[in-house]
Amino acid sequence: MRKSSILCGVSLLSTVVVSCGDKKIPEHPNIIYILADDLGYGDVSAYFPQGKITTTHIDRLASEGMRFTDAHAPSGVSTPTRYGILTGSYCWRSQLKTGVLQGYGRSLIAHDKHTVASLLKEHGYATAVIGKWHLGLDWQLKDDRQLSVDKLEARYKTGDFIINLPSEMIDFSKPPLNGPTSHGFDYSYILPASLDMEPYCYLRNDTLTTPLNGYTEGNDLNTGATGAFWRAGRMAEDFDFMDVLPNFTRQAVQYIRKSAEKKQPFFLYFPMPAPHTPWLPTAEFEGKSGAGDYGDFVTMTDDMVGQLLKAVKEAGIEENTIIILTSDNGPYWQSRMIAKYDHRAAGNFRGMKSDAWDGGHRIPFIVKWPGHIEAGSVSNALTVLTNLMATVAEIAGVDANQLPGDDSHSILPVLLGQTSDVPNQKAIVQHSGRGHFAIRTGEWKLIQGKGSGGFSTTPAEEALMIEDGQLYNMNDDPSETINLFANRKDVVQDLSILLEEIKKQK
Repeated sequence: MRKSSILCGVSLLSTVVVSCGDKKIPEHPNIIYILADDLGYGDVSAYFPQGKITTTHIDRLASEGMRFTDAHAPSGVSTPTRYGILTGSYCWRSQLKTGVLQGYGRSLIAHDKHTVASLLKEHGYATAVIGKWHLGLDWQLKDDRQLSVDKLEARYKTGDFIINLPSEMIDFSKPPLNGPTSHGFDYSYILPASLDMEPYCYLRNDTLTTPLNGYTEGNDLNTGATGAFWRAGRMAEDFDFMDVLPNFTRQAVQYIRKSAEKKQPFFLYFPMPAPHTPWLPTAEFEGKSGAGDYGDFVTMTDDMVGQLLKAVKEAGIEENTIIILTSDNGPYWQSRMIAKYDHRAAGNFRGMKSDAWDGGHRIPFIVKWPGHIEAGSVSNALTVLTNLMATVAEIAGVDANQLPGDDSHSILPVLLGQTSDVPNQKAIVQHSGRGHFAIRTGEWKLIQGKGSGGFSTTPAEEALMIEDGQLYNMNDDPSETINLFANRKDVVQDLSILLEEIKKQK
């Protein structure tokens, strides 16, 4: 991790404040990180007022904090982004080179890998995760059998990493290993993966809250993974799909209230399961948007955000709490849905979830910190979600030279209005669902591959395309309609060299 030019903090165990430039940062600000699931740039009315959805509470958060217009997930899909958020490293450096884990995928974060939670825990914070995990658990096997990657069918692995297991191999009477409590979280209450893949259950502190004795045949299986879609599989007998989002919100509100009564600062990572499928708006939100069940579910998601904001205010900790809201990738919103509802979930950006195009990874990103971040401010700084690690390190007064890697840079100077760009960040890198690399620096964006590299185009379609890569000027052409790959070989070469340098970093 490169040292910020204005990094000037000292350990919060030995000082009352962290000093940064001309600003004095109070010791131990609470940090709440709200991660929506598949929420698009165009789904938030503060970003895209011409859309068919109104996000009242998220808009209010934006009016009270800083709204970033050029923020990106490090991947177009879920698991890699979550890895990047918590570790500060791009996921393609891990054992998972492409794609996502399934519900029985093995634990992705290495034992010796520092996380945001472990860093903050070492510096006096209570740490909690409540919501969708999707970073793997080491479910224990029946009869103490050994797990051999070579003997598994191809659908259960990516390279040498196990992304799923046949459920009949697992001993569900034993708690899985290497869950959140092994990676810096004092408390965890999670759904193992997405709400459309088994197992359908909750784990509290890495232990099932209810036995997995039930089974579902799945739902809306012919919708093309839209609507109230979920796959068949094992579930807890008392599991209620409709109540998952409200339940997680209740749990998070309760955690905030209890934490506010203690003197210890806290970090709450709240990865919501919405508006990812299944789209399950409750009766209160049906018909509240102009974008069908999806839009109504976004409206419900916004209401849950509002409940957390209310809990912070009522607990009397608003002034000393940093609230971050963002999304793990772009929306799953096909062209037929745009035509049907006249709603562009990715805004005016090209593509959708999984893509290397900006619709796959340009996301809402809002940060509120009363008294430190100017209310209603807007930043055009280029940033990526791996930057959380370096940012909280600087807030906590940790020497950046003590942190490994080069994929995370502190955005604190941007938040405090001291600079318009992220210091020492040469470029950001995206990785599509099928493994296309994209690199962005300044106005230029290079995609190493044809087509979207994700859901918008197929490998067969991409094989017919003429150019071997894509180059876009994002200032002149933010919708990525004019490919300059053949015209600006000088830029292609410079970005290709820079990307290779970044790949070689550790």
